[in-house]
Amino acid sequence: MNFTEKKSYDFNDLVEIMKFLRAPDGCPWDKVQTHDSIRSNFIEETYEVIEAIDTKDSELLKEELGDVLLQVVFHAEMSSEENEFDINDVINGICKKLVVRHPHVFGDVKAENSQEALKSWDDVKMQTKAQKKQSEAMESVSKALPSLMRAAKIQQKAAKVGFDWDNVKGPLDKIVEETNELKDAVKSGDTKNQAEELGDLLFSVVNVSRFLGIDSEKALYDACDKFTDRFRALEKLACERGIDVKTASLSELDSLWDEVK
Repeated sequence: MNFTEKKSYDFNDLVEIMKFLRAPDGCPWDKVQTHDSIRSNFIEETYEVIEAIDTKDSELLKEELGDVLLQVVFHAEMSSEENEFDINDVINGICKKLVVRHPHVFGDVKAENSQEALKSWDDVKMQTKAQKKQSEAMESVSKALPSLMRAAKIQQKAAKVGFDWDNVKGPLDKIVEETNELKDAVKSGDTKNQAEELGDLLFSVVNVSRFLGIDSEKALYDACDKFTDRFRALEKLACERGIDVKTASLSELDSLWDEVK
């Protein structure tokens, strides 16, 4: 097949192009890749999709979704070469999962709103994964997730069995408690304990964000952008006043910071 002469391509073309690239006479780079060697590519492409969503750039989103789809096809082709599974097995698996986990759509289970639909999904998920204890559901949360996201998911699973605060005051008070414990650890000079207490504090902060309905990962993302924007403004103000930020005192920088806020 001459792929260069086609005016329009479909999913099957993508699969065939990947087979061609992985063939002995294909691309020298593509044919030597492994699941491990392109692992980080998948993460990178996923985050680029998120950026396209955040910037509401539909053209970029279309492109980045294609890059993610390429990663899926790439991994499936490598597994096909090892006679493990192919892209059709991947598609078959996700279709079966969607049907099984939507008994409120394809079966006789009732779900009147999105909350009931989500509960139905979670119940079936635990059944299909043979999870009898909530701790097993917690352990199933991927450890490869960003830690703030993983913490929120674990807390959500604990809340499903009633292990949760009554309101946001509980986790807010916990932040104060964990902050004091971190201060004590800093005073003691115990670096191992400092790391543990800092982790507890971050976990408590995620709990507060969960109660407030705020995505902690996105909140920190926005905070990073805000800090960067303000620091850029600080540099601009410093330049206008003939101040070199590299040699300026902390008090000078603090004063500029307060102005740009």
